[in-house]
Amino acid sequence: MTNGDAVELGDGRASLVVSPREGAAILRYDALRPGRAPTPLVKPSKGMLKFGSQLLVPWSNRISGGGFEFEGRFHAIEPNVKGEPYPLHGDGFQRPWRLTRLTGTEAVLALEDGAVGPYRYHATVRYALEDGALAAVLTVENRAAIRLPYGIGFHPWFPRGPNTSLRALAQRVWLEDDRHLPTRVVSLASRSDWDFSQAAPLPDTWVNNAFEGWDGRASIVQPDDAIVVTVEASPSLNVFVLYSPARDADFFCFEPVSHTVDAHHAGGLTTLEQGGSISVHMRLCWHEL
Repeated sequence: MTNGDAVELGDGRASLVVSPREGAAILRYDALRPGRAPTPLVKPSKGMLKFGSQLLVPWSNRISGGGFEFEGRFHAIEPNVKGEPYPLHGDGFQRPWRLTRLTGTEAVLALEDGAVGPYRYHATVRYALEDGALAAVLTVENRAAIRLPYGIGFHPWFPRGPNTSLRALAQRVWLEDDRHLPTRVVSLASRSDWDFSQAAPLPDTWVNNAFEGWDGRASIVQPDDAIVVTVEASPSLNVFVLYSPARDADFFCFEPVSHTVDAHHAGGLTTLEQGGSISVHMRLCWHEL
């Protein structure tokens, strides 16, 4: 085993490439179909999150106000991404992880020294291919000497073509301001263009919003590749963040997470005692149209 180089898994129906030193990120996840080139099921993006999927730990998305107050104490957190005024997505995606187990179809990686702001934590992720499906299990344990609020999730990027559609049942959506911070929550009945209770095309214009009350299931139809990807997530991942900047973007994000944006100031995180842990899973499956 090597902790520096990318590792590849395969089961005949799919292949998966993971980079331990780059945040245990997924570099590629491809469907393997006879007589065809590998079909990308996730899409490596450009810019800061340049891989196919990142791990979100010990929180998801932004924290405003220079940090957060918890149980009568203010905890400062510095911005961690160039060009971003707020700390974003924790530090798990920015640190090297250690490869602890590797077989032809499974990889287990550990982050033993997670440290950002007041957080000190240990995290593990297990990736496995199961008849072409990708199963991911992410666990975080609080190693700080104090209780702290934690969040967790996954950040996959998917290809977007002119005919891509999404189905994902939610109840409410948070609107955002020009700082990408939440302003108020509204019913999806008032935003029919963001209602994906039935399969619908992605919006033509900018969307970067957290959807609450998600039932943990979604389907992404890619007619140009004649393929459907389904997403299944833990009940505790009952929020998804949808990011799609424009109609002509060739990607979008569908992020199963445990809390809404800026939850350190609004609630929804999980308080962990020292030594306490939470674990979540995500499963991506594919089948042909």
